Amino acid sequence: MPRITKEDKARNRQNILEAAGRMFRSQGIDAVGIAELMKEAGLTHGGFYNHFASKNDLVVEVCGASFAASLGSLARTVEEGPDEDGSPLERVVAGYLSTAHRDAPDGGCPSASLVTDAGRHSEAVQSAYAEGVEGYLTGFAAELLREAEEKGEKLDPGEARRRAMRLLSEMVGALMLARAVRHVEPELSDEILRTGRGHALG
Repeated sequence: MPRITKEDKARNRQNILEAAGRMFRSQGIDAVGIAELMKEAGLTHGGFYNHFASKNDLVVEVCGASFAASLGSLARTVEEGPDEDGSPLERVVAGYLSTAHRDAPDGGCPSASLVTDAGRHSEAVQSAYAEGVEGYLTGFAAELLREAEEKGEKLDPGEARRRAMRLLSEMVGALMLARAVRHVEPELSDEILRTGRGHALG
């Protein structure tokens, strides 16, 4: 049997992480078994424990990696600054509360797709989720402060954080509601997204 190289092992581990990210967000953590996950990753069931000590360890890492990707996207949008589609935060809200994100087969951003699962799992999973939420709050608050300064307005950092918290809460809540009713009441689902986009930054 050919020996697996370090590169092969790293690639296999990444395949597991990516497959788990897609499956956890689209199906829920508890609905995904290790055998099914490894099949999706193109690997054998027994190989799982060569990479992770437990499913919980995998969930923690997936949660962290998923938020890192989403927060990286937020940082890039902020770095680009305003454009013809609006301010960075306006573009973030528009993308988050879009029909494409609502209908994303892998559940899109973990802030909404893993919110219920996170509260049902270990403290390590909850900590990884909380770290991701804190990343959003920090990023939103910093951008709100920057926009206020640009307009010559005075915004207290504490107030910026409160606005960031309200913004994230409204975005996550609207997306979850829109997903919950989209198959049976598609017009209501669209209305929830539309209203969220129109008022999240109001």
